[in-house]
Amino acid sequence: MVEFPSKMEKEKNIKFIKNQRSDVQVTLPDGRIITGKRGSSLGDLLSLLEDWDGAPIVGAVVDGNLRELTYSLNKDSCITPVNMKSSDGSKIYRRSLTFLLGTAFQELFTDTFLSIDHSVPSGGYFCKTIGRDQLSNNEIKQLESHMRQLVEKDLPICKEKVSLDDAIAYFKEKGYQDKLQLLKYRKKQYLVLYRLNNHRDYHHGYMLPSTGILINFKLIGSGEGFILQYPRRATPLELLPMPRFSKLLDIFKQYGSWLESLEIDSLASLNDAIQNKTIREVILVSEALHEQKIAQIASTISKSQHELKIILIAGPTSSGKTTFSKRLAIQLLTHGLSPFALEMDNYFVEREKTPLDEDGKPNFETFKALDSKLMEEDLKKLLLGEEVTLPRYNFRTGKREIGDTVRIGKNQIFIIEGIHGLNPRLLADIERSKKFLIYTSCLTQLNLDHYNRISTTDSRLIRRIVRDARTRGYPAKRTIDLWESVRRGEREYIFPYQENADAIFNSALVYELAALKSSAEPILRQIPHGTEEFLEAKRLLAFLEWFLPVDESLIPDNSIVREFLGGSILSEFHLWKNRPIATID
Repeated sequence: MVEFPSKMEKEKNIKFIKNQRSDVQVTLPDGRIITGKRGSSLGDLLSLLEDWDGAPIVGAVVDGNLRELTYSLNKDSCITPVNMKSSDGSKIYRRSLTFLLGTAFQELFTDTFLSIDHSVPSGGYFCKTIGRDQLSNNEIKQLESHMRQLVEKDLPICKEKVSLDDAIAYFKEKGYQDKLQLLKYRKKQYLVLYRLNNHRDYHHGYMLPSTGILINFKLIGSGEGFILQYPRRATPLELLPMPRFSKLLDIFKQYGSWLESLEIDSLASLNDAIQNKTIREVILVSEALHEQKIAQIASTISKSQHELKIILIAGPTSSGKTTFSKRLAIQLLTHGLSPFALEMDNYFVEREKTPLDEDGKPNFETFKALDSKLMEEDLKKLLLGEEVTLPRYNFRTGKREIGDTVRIGKNQIFIIEGIHGLNPRLLADIERSKKFLIYTSCLTQLNLDHYNRISTTDSRLIRRIVRDARTRGYPAKRTIDLWESVRRGEREYIFPYQENADAIFNSALVYELAALKSSAEPILRQIPHGTEEFLEAKRLLAFLEWFLPVDESLIPDNSIVREFLGGSILSEFHLWKNRPIATID
């Protein structure tokens, strides 16, 4: 029987006290407790830990909220250290590194400006100067050397909350026109600035407390600028060899020229167009540039139509591959080619044969989950004009069933879309000359300002959140929860092969986040506080605050954006797919 304490015992154990304890206690996820003086910073309290899960600590989650290491703790709390292997931790490190770069640049090259244009594969940002010739190799070495001097001094990175008017006055004095344009659309009447030596700037998100931890970086000359290389999350203590990525750089350069033709050089310019009601023209020209690129790809394919027989399309999730494939098919029809969609998903091995991942769950993204041998055999027969009974994969039962029997005509061409489309192991025995490989991704180059990038990954995540909620009824919490595993599959099975592509299609549209904003925000606000996904939702909501919304009715019904928002006319357009025996000449 449970015995409850008497009233007298309660009175002995429970009482008012006049003064607060002088210390606070923090409880770590592993049950350990750290105590320290009330008002201590997170950095001081966590200094007892050399690292967390094998990587340097760069922040912490305190009672469900992400905090910087400079955050003062005034009450007992539950704390989860954030390291460089985590999504938030890697962002803190990279953001601090760009601030270090900006400070060193301003101290060496006065009266000129630096722009961080876009990301590059395997960990880096492509940067270029504004208002002067690009840096020489010697100047790049000088800049890196000065950055390392600032790191060796372990200088404090100070956080200052100033009024919006004071921030505007400061940026006006410094001649930061990009910041002044952006702040026109600031809704809050304050701004957080960071200071390193005498350099102050706005950066969207949290920073490290000092420069001392920023030891892993490198500057590499590249084309018309240079690359700031940083460590990847999987290897936070080392820099990986920088791969060749000339094709992607060309695509970013092309997108930059598109932005110039649209006269949209930053988010502020986009907001100006929305506010001035010229956004309709921006949308129409953006869509026309997309169609022009798709038409160019179709024209290239048609010129080799007597040899090319298979189009393979791959790209990361939420890149708009479905809409791109259909718009490409329409363009191919104008060249007298009849596309035939062969679905890679129908060639999954049966579920009991699916390889398991490190957690013991079926890994549907590994190449071994695909019966590539059967797929290649079927394609060879079809290319010879033979009749083939295709498989159909039942995702509910995990079993392969008998599909349609087909035969293709002489003017038909296969379109195959899937995660492994660029992998050289796929259809390895079919001549390379018969295959045309296309990589599609959302490679945005529109930024908040010269130092605050719009992440291509964030653009795809917001696309997917909106689409998952509309088509699958998934809450944003589920989409965000699955995002890391999706990204892991992309890094392993897609990104290493992107340079194999014969053509790259950039599905980014300059106006898309403004168009997705009104749909994304209410979905994100449904994520409950205290969950890991809440932190990501809070970050995305703060990011979307900068955008003015675009009226959805202005978006064409064949746009890539419609794949996520809904209302696409192409949802009713079907390629020749699993069609019973028919020869279409």
